[in-house]
Amino acid sequence: MTMFIEKEQERRSQTNYLPEHLRLVQEGGYVSPIPYLWEDVLIAVTLKKPVLLKGPSGSGKTKLAQSVSQYFHQPMQSVNCSVDLDAESLLGFKTIVTKEGQTHIEFVEGPVVQAMKKGHLLYIDEINMAKPETLPILHSVLDHRRMLTNPLTGEVIHAHENFSAIAAINEGYVGTSPMNEALKNRFVSFSIPYLSDDQLKSLLVSSFPEVEERKLHTFLSIHGDLKKQVMNGLLSDEAASVRSLMDAVNLAIHMPEKRAIQYAIAEKLDDPMEQKLVLELVDTWIPPTFEEGLRSW
Repeated sequence: MTMFIEKEQERRSQTNYLPEHLRLVQEGGYVSPIPYLWEDVLIAVTLKKPVLLKGPSGSGKTKLAQSVSQYFHQPMQSVNCSVDLDAESLLGFKTIVTKEGQTHIEFVEGPVVQAMKKGHLLYIDEINMAKPETLPILHSVLDHRRMLTNPLTGEVIHAHENFSAIAAINEGYVGTSPMNEALKNRFVSFSIPYLSDDQLKSLLVSSFPEVEERKLHTFLSIHGDLKKQVMNGLLSDEAASVRSLMDAVNLAIHMPEKRAIQYAIAEKLDDPMEQKLVLELVDTWIPPTFEEGLRSW
Protein backbone atom coordinates (compact mmCIF):
# COMPACT_ATOMS: atom_id res chain seq x y z
CA MET A 1 0.00 0.00 0.00
CA THR A 2 1.41 3.41 -0.95
CA MET A 3 2.41 5.98 1.65
CA PHE A 4 -0.15 8.29 0.03
CA ILE A 5 -3.04 5.99 1.03
CA GLU A 6 -1.61 5.08 4.43
CA LYS A 7 -1.26 8.73 5.37
CA GLU A 8 -4.91 9.33 4.53
CA GLN A 9 -5.94 6.22 6.47
CA GLU A 10 -4.11 7.49 9.54
CA ARG A 11 -5.70 10.94 9.25
CA ARG A 12 -9.26 9.69 8.79
CA SER A 13 -9.02 7.00 11.47
CA GLN A 14 -8.06 9.64 14.02
CA THR A 15 -11.33 11.52 13.51
CA ASN A 16 -13.43 11.65 16.68
CA TYR A 17 -16.81 10.28 15.63
CA LEU A 18 -19.71 10.00 18.06
CA PRO A 19 -20.24 6.51 19.55
CA GLU A 20 -23.55 6.10 17.72
CA HIS A 21 -21.81 6.90 14.44
CA LEU A 22 -19.00 4.44 15.06
CA ARG A 23 -21.63 1.70 14.88
CA LEU A 24 -21.91 2.61 11.19
CA VAL A 25 -18.31 1.55 10.52
CA GLN A 26 -18.66 -1.56 8.37
CA GLU A 27 -16.94 -4.93 8.40
CA GLY A 28 -14.29 -5.48 5.72
CA GLY A 29 -13.30 -8.68 3.99
CA TYR A 30 -13.41 -7.78 0.31
CA VAL A 31 -11.18 -10.01 -1.83
CA SER A 32 -9.96 -8.26 -4.97
CA PRO A 33 -10.09 -10.42 -8.14
CA ILE A 34 -7.52 -8.10 -9.77
CA PRO A 35 -4.28 -7.40 -7.86
CA TYR A 36 -4.40 -3.62 -8.24
CA LEU A 37 -8.16 -3.03 -8.03
CA TRP A 38 -8.43 -2.59 -4.24
CA GLU A 39 -5.51 -0.16 -4.10
CA ASP A 40 -6.78 1.82 -7.10
CA VAL A 41 -10.19 2.29 -5.45
CA LEU A 42 -8.46 3.49 -2.27
CA ILE A 43 -6.42 5.98 -4.31
CA ALA A 44 -9.61 7.39 -5.84
CA VAL A 45 -11.26 7.67 -2.41
CA THR A 46 -8.14 9.32 -0.95
CA LEU A 47 -8.29 11.87 -3.78
CA LYS A 48 -11.96 12.44 -2.86
CA LYS A 49 -13.11 11.29 -6.29
CA PRO A 50 -16.65 9.86 -6.33
CA VAL A 51 -16.31 6.16 -7.17
CA LEU A 52 -18.71 4.19 -9.38
CA LEU A 53 -18.60 0.39 -9.07
CA LYS A 54 -20.00 -1.53 -12.05
CA GLY A 55 -20.56 -5.26 -12.00
CA PRO A 56 -23.05 -8.12 -11.83
CA SER A 57 -25.09 -8.91 -8.75
CA GLY A 58 -23.03 -10.67 -6.13
CA SER A 59 -19.64 -9.61 -7.51
CA GLY A 60 -18.79 -7.84 -4.26
CA LYS A 61 -19.59 -4.17 -4.90
CA THR A 62 -21.25 -3.63 -1.53
CA LYS A 63 -18.55 -5.61 0.27
CA LEU A 64 -15.92 -3.43 -1.43
CA ALA A 65 -17.64 -0.26 -0.16
CA GLN A 66 -17.93 -1.76 3.32
CA SER A 67 -14.23 -2.62 3.24
CA VAL A 68 -13.38 1.01 2.38
CA SER A 69 -15.39 2.04 5.45
CA GLN A 70 -13.48 -0.48 7.58
CA TYR A 71 -10.08 0.50 6.14
CA PHE A 72 -10.53 4.19 6.95
CA HIS A 73 -12.49 3.41 10.15
CA GLN A 74 -15.16 5.69 8.71
CA PRO A 75 -18.92 5.45 9.32
CA MET A 76 -20.96 4.69 6.21
CA GLN A 77 -24.36 6.16 5.32
CA SER A 78 -26.30 4.06 2.79
CA VAL A 79 -28.93 4.90 0.18
CA ASN A 80 -30.78 2.04 -1.53
CA CYS A 81 -32.19 3.42 -4.76
CA SER A 82 -35.55 2.60 -6.31
CA VAL A 83 -38.08 4.33 -8.54
CA ASP A 84 -39.63 5.76 -5.37
CA LEU A 85 -36.44 7.57 -4.32
CA ASP A 86 -37.05 11.28 -3.83
CA ALA A 87 -35.25 14.33 -2.45
CA GLU A 88 -36.46 13.63 1.09
CA SER A 89 -34.99 10.10 0.96
CA LEU A 90 -31.61 11.63 0.16
CA LEU A 91 -31.59 14.89 2.11
CA GLY A 92 -34.09 14.46 4.95
CA PHE A 93 -37.54 15.66 5.88
CA LYS A 94 -39.39 18.08 8.13
CA THR A 95 -41.44 16.79 11.03
CA ILE A 96 -43.47 18.29 13.86
CA VAL A 97 -42.10 17.67 17.35
CA THR A 98 -43.30 18.68 20.80
CA LYS A 99 -40.83 19.62 23.52
CA GLU A 100 -41.77 21.01 26.92
CA GLY A 101 -45.27 21.71 25.73
CA GLN A 102 -44.09 23.64 22.67
CA THR A 103 -44.71 22.40 19.13
CA HIS A 104 -42.27 23.26 16.39
CA ILE A 105 -40.88 21.92 13.11
CA GLU A 106 -37.57 20.09 13.01
CA PHE A 107 -35.57 18.88 10.03
CA VAL A 108 -34.43 15.25 10.24
CA GLU A 109 -31.22 14.96 8.23
CA GLY A 110 -31.03 12.28 5.55
CA PRO A 111 -27.99 10.17 4.61
CA VAL A 112 -26.49 12.65 2.14
CA VAL A 113 -26.64 15.58 4.56
CA GLN A 114 -25.34 13.51 7.46
CA ALA A 115 -22.45 12.12 5.41
CA MET A 116 -21.46 15.58 4.18
CA LYS A 117 -21.63 17.26 7.58
CA LYS A 118 -20.08 14.51 9.68
CA GLY A 119 -17.42 13.24 7.30
CA HIS A 120 -18.98 9.86 6.65
CA LEU A 121 -18.71 7.63 3.61
CA LEU A 122 -21.83 7.81 1.41
CA TYR A 123 -22.79 4.57 -0.37
CA ILE A 124 -25.48 4.77 -3.07
CA ASP A 125 -26.54 1.29 -4.10
CA GLU A 126 -28.11 0.57 -7.51
CA ILE A 127 -27.96 4.24 -8.44
CA ASN A 128 -29.41 3.52 -11.90
CA MET A 129 -32.65 2.27 -10.30
CA ALA A 130 -33.54 5.84 -9.31
CA LYS A 131 -35.55 8.11 -11.60
CA PRO A 132 -33.09 10.25 -13.61
CA GLU A 133 -34.85 13.46 -12.55
CA THR A 134 -34.15 12.74 -8.86
CA LEU A 135 -30.35 12.57 -9.00
CA PRO A 136 -29.28 15.98 -10.42
CA ILE A 137 -29.67 17.26 -6.85
CA LEU A 138 -26.36 15.48 -6.20
CA HIS A 139 -24.38 17.17 -8.98
CA SER A 140 -22.78 19.83 -6.81
CA VAL A 141 -22.14 17.25 -4.07
CA LEU A 142 -20.16 14.99 -6.40
CA ASP A 143 -18.11 17.49 -8.38
CA HIS A 144 -15.28 19.81 -7.35
CA ARG A 145 -17.66 22.02 -5.36
CA ARG A 146 -18.45 19.33 -2.77
CA MET A 147 -21.34 21.41 -1.52
CA LEU A 148 -25.12 21.45 -1.48
CA THR A 149 -27.82 24.05 -1.10
CA ASN A 150 -30.54 22.05 0.60
CA PRO A 151 -33.77 22.89 -1.25
CA LEU A 152 -35.81 21.75 1.75
CA THR A 153 -34.21 24.15 4.23
CA GLY A 154 -32.13 26.63 2.22
CA GLU A 155 -29.02 25.64 4.19
CA VAL A 156 -25.70 25.72 2.32
CA ILE A 157 -23.63 22.67 3.24
CA HIS A 158 -19.93 22.27 2.51
CA ALA A 159 -18.66 18.71 2.76
CA HIS A 160 -16.41 17.66 5.63
CA GLU A 161 -12.86 16.86 4.44
CA ASN A 162 -13.43 13.13 5.10
CA PHE A 163 -16.60 12.96 3.00
CA SER A 164 -16.39 10.43 0.15
CA ALA A 165 -19.03 8.93 -2.11
CA ILE A 166 -19.25 5.46 -3.64
CA ALA A 167 -22.08 4.34 -5.93
CA ALA A 168 -22.84 0.93 -7.44
CA ILE A 169 -24.78 -0.16 -10.50
CA ASN A 170 -25.93 -3.42 -12.04
CA GLU A 171 -25.98 -2.58 -15.74
CA GLY A 172 -28.75 -3.84 -18.01
CA TYR A 173 -31.10 -5.06 -15.28
CA VAL A 174 -34.88 -4.79 -15.52
CA GLY A 175 -36.03 -1.54 -13.90
CA THR A 176 -32.73 0.25 -14.44
CA SER A 177 -32.13 3.19 -16.75
CA PRO A 178 -28.94 4.63 -18.23
CA MET A 179 -27.27 7.12 -15.92
CA ASN A 180 -27.50 10.76 -16.92
CA GLU A 181 -24.18 11.64 -18.59
CA ALA A 182 -23.75 14.73 -16.43
CA LEU A 183 -24.00 12.55 -13.33
CA LYS A 184 -21.90 9.68 -14.71
CA ASN A 185 -19.08 12.07 -15.66
CA ARG A 186 -18.67 13.05 -12.01
CA PHE A 187 -17.47 9.55 -11.10
CA VAL A 188 -14.36 7.55 -11.76
CA SER A 189 -15.57 4.12 -12.77
CA PHE A 190 -14.34 0.63 -11.84
CA SER A 191 -15.56 -2.67 -13.28
CA ILE A 192 -15.92 -5.29 -10.53
CA PRO A 193 -15.62 -8.85 -11.89
CA TYR A 194 -16.37 -12.10 -10.14
CA LEU A 195 -13.60 -13.81 -8.18
CA SER A 196 -11.48 -16.46 -9.89
CA ASP A 197 -12.07 -20.08 -8.90
CA ASP A 198 -8.95 -20.18 -6.71
CA GLN A 199 -9.84 -16.90 -4.99
CA LEU A 200 -13.39 -18.09 -4.40
CA LYS A 201 -12.15 -21.35 -2.89
CA SER A 202 -9.81 -19.47 -0.56
CA LEU A 203 -12.69 -17.20 0.50
CA LEU A 204 -14.96 -20.16 1.28
CA VAL A 205 -12.22 -22.01 3.17
CA SER A 206 -11.46 -18.96 5.31
CA SER A 207 -15.14 -18.15 5.88
CA PHE A 208 -16.29 -21.72 6.61
CA PRO A 209 -13.29 -23.72 7.86
CA GLU A 210 -15.59 -26.39 9.30
CA VAL A 211 -16.95 -27.39 5.87
CA GLU A 212 -15.29 -30.53 4.50
CA GLU A 213 -13.27 -30.44 1.28
CA ARG A 214 -15.69 -32.69 -0.63
CA LYS A 215 -18.64 -30.41 0.06
CA LEU A 216 -16.70 -27.29 -0.93
CA HIS A 217 -15.64 -28.95 -4.19
CA THR A 218 -19.28 -29.74 -4.96
CA PHE A 219 -20.41 -26.17 -4.32
CA LEU A 220 -17.58 -24.70 -6.40
CA SER A 221 -18.39 -27.06 -9.28
CA ILE A 222 -22.06 -26.11 -9.20
CA HIS A 223 -21.13 -22.42 -9.04
CA GLY A 224 -18.88 -22.88 -12.09
CA ASP A 225 -21.75 -24.45 -14.05
CA LEU A 226 -24.09 -21.66 -13.00
CA LYS A 227 -21.60 -19.04 -14.22
CA LYS A 228 -21.43 -20.77 -17.61
CA GLN A 229 -25.21 -20.66 -17.91
CA VAL A 230 -25.22 -16.98 -16.96
CA MET A 231 -22.63 -16.27 -19.66
CA ASN A 232 -24.78 -18.21 -22.16
CA GLY A 233 -27.77 -16.05 -21.28
CA LEU A 234 -29.80 -18.91 -19.81
CA LEU A 235 -29.71 -17.67 -16.21
CA SER A 236 -29.85 -14.28 -14.50
CA ASP A 237 -26.68 -12.89 -12.92
CA GLU A 238 -28.12 -13.57 -9.47
CA ALA A 239 -27.68 -17.30 -10.04
CA ALA A 240 -23.89 -16.88 -9.96
CA SER A 241 -23.82 -14.42 -7.07
CA VAL A 242 -20.94 -15.02 -4.67
CA ARG A 243 -23.16 -13.76 -1.85
CA SER A 244 -25.77 -16.40 -2.66
CA LEU A 245 -23.12 -19.11 -2.88
CA MET A 246 -21.79 -18.21 0.55
CA ASP A 247 -25.34 -18.27 1.92
CA ALA A 248 -25.79 -21.75 0.46
CA VAL A 249 -22.55 -23.05 1.97
CA ASN A 250 -23.50 -21.57 5.33
CA LEU A 251 -26.93 -23.22 5.25
CA ALA A 252 -25.40 -26.53 4.17
CA ILE A 253 -23.54 -26.76 7.46
CA HIS A 254 -26.94 -27.48 9.02
CA MET A 255 -29.01 -29.04 6.19
CA PRO A 256 -28.56 -31.09 2.99
CA GLU A 257 -26.69 -29.26 0.22
CA LYS A 258 -29.54 -29.47 -2.27
CA ARG A 259 -32.02 -27.75 0.04
CA ALA A 260 -29.42 -25.11 0.89
CA ILE A 261 -28.94 -24.29 -2.80
CA GLN A 262 -32.67 -24.25 -3.38
CA TYR A 263 -33.23 -21.68 -0.63
CA ALA A 264 -30.13 -19.53 -1.20
CA ILE A 265 -30.00 -19.54 -5.01
CA ALA A 266 -32.91 -21.11 -6.91
CA GLU A 267 -35.76 -19.53 -4.94
CA LYS A 268 -34.27 -16.05 -5.49
CA LEU A 269 -34.86 -16.32 -9.24
CA ASP A 270 -38.19 -15.04 -10.54
CA ASP A 271 -38.42 -17.29 -13.60
CA PRO A 272 -39.67 -20.83 -12.79
CA MET A 273 -37.70 -22.17 -15.78
CA GLU A 274 -34.50 -20.69 -14.35
CA GLN A 275 -35.27 -22.23 -10.97
CA LYS A 276 -35.76 -25.60 -12.66
CA LEU A 277 -32.48 -25.27 -14.58
CA VAL A 278 -30.56 -24.51 -11.37
CA LEU A 279 -31.97 -27.59 -9.65
CA GLU A 280 -31.24 -29.75 -12.70
CA LEU A 281 -27.62 -28.60 -12.62
CA VAL A 282 -27.50 -29.42 -8.93
CA ASP A 283 -28.73 -32.96 -9.69
CA THR A 284 -25.69 -33.55 -11.92
CA TRP A 285 -23.42 -33.02 -8.89
CA ILE A 286 -25.69 -34.19 -6.08
CA PRO A 287 -27.70 -37.22 -7.26
CA PRO A 288 -31.29 -37.37 -5.99
CA THR A 289 -31.84 -39.44 -2.87
CA PHE A 290 -33.96 -42.59 -3.04
CA GLU A 291 -36.92 -40.71 -1.53
CA GLU A 292 -36.56 -37.87 -4.06
CA GLY A 293 -36.46 -40.40 -6.87
CA LEU A 294 -39.71 -41.98 -5.65
CA ARG A 295 -41.41 -38.57 -5.47
CA SER A 296 -40.36 -37.62 -9.00
CA TRP A 297 -41.44 -41.05 -10.29
